[in-house]
Amino acid sequence: MTTTAPSAEAVAAARVLLSQMGIAPADLVTEAAPVPTFAEAVPLVRARLSEGTLRTYNTALTRLVTEWPDRRLDEPSKAEFEERARTIQAGARVNRASRGGTSAAEHFVSAVRCLYRLAEDNGWIRPADNPARHLKMPARRPSKRYAIPSGQLTEICQVAAVTGNDPELDSLLLRLHIETACRRGGALALRPHDLDPDQCLIYLREKDGIDRWQPVSPTLMRHLLDHARQRRSPRNEQLLRYRNGRPITARRFDYIWNRLGAELPWVAAHGMTVHWLRHTTLTWVERTFSYAVASAYAGHATKSRGTTSTYVKADLHEVAAALAVLTGEPHPLAPDYQPSAR
Repeated sequence: MTTTAPSAEAVAAARVLLSQMGIAPADLVTEAAPVPTFAEAVPLVRARLSEGTLRTYNTALTRLVTEWPDRRLDEPSKAEFEERARTIQAGARVNRASRGGTSAAEHFVSAVRCLYRLAEDNGWIRPADNPARHLKMPARRPSKRYAIPSGQLTEICQVAAVTGNDPELDSLLLRLHIETACRRGGALALRPHDLDPDQCLIYLREKDGIDRWQPVSPTLMRHLLDHARQRRSPRNEQLLRYRNGRPITARRFDYIWNRLGAELPWVAAHGMTVHWLRHTTLTWVERTFSYAVASAYAGHATKSRGTTSTYVKADLHEVAAALAVLTGEPHPLAPDYQPSAR
């Protein structure tokens, strides 16, 4: 029997068809990798994630392992994942600051996408068979957070300073977040060698790989240095620690705001957290200075803010000037500021 070689047109047409089906030519001649179960795959994903991302995805990953430990990754359908996301959203904890459980559902969808990216990379799932590719994020509702009025912010700081088992630590944390508008992860990642006392700057490492120098007041810098010395913080390790030298965790923030909610009922009623301090400071900066300064103060990436932001972005000196006005203290990077001009 004789065979005729296919024409170039036929080969090209076959390649287009395979591409549309998500199949590479190599898939037709190589044996597919065995598809692992969720119990087998999730630990591999966890090992690849940064500490902050793992904190965000871990609840969803744990749910997958708990509910589907023996199911292979190629078994669940898109509809099943959508149903799980709806169930998670409906069962999320609700308070006046929540947005209908959308954050919990978003974290679940993001965790599933992350897991299935690994599955594609390892050849366990073909792109055309990947159910996570077509999962949609739930519609995000507007945030119910608002800038905390100055009188209430004063009450929060006063209560934190006279209650609890370590008011010195809690007061330092609140001032750090009020001055810098940093995220919780940024505070937890701070190390003694991230402090620049001469220029009153701290180096923040936050989500999405956004690292930046952030101005702080001379008073806050002095307290941070004292804290590191008194609590024996190793230079290359976490700065914020308990009296016994043990590093704090995210649980400390929960403890602070649960305590504040018990002392100040309106804190609990609105579901206030440390992120409200970020909202408060950035709102003030935007109203007092400009959107560009607020964006730089927040450490937001300019690439997602449109082309104009490339030309009107603020620099570190403008952020320092805003901080000087906020705190009433001169800053080394804002020498023209005079406290009497506030």
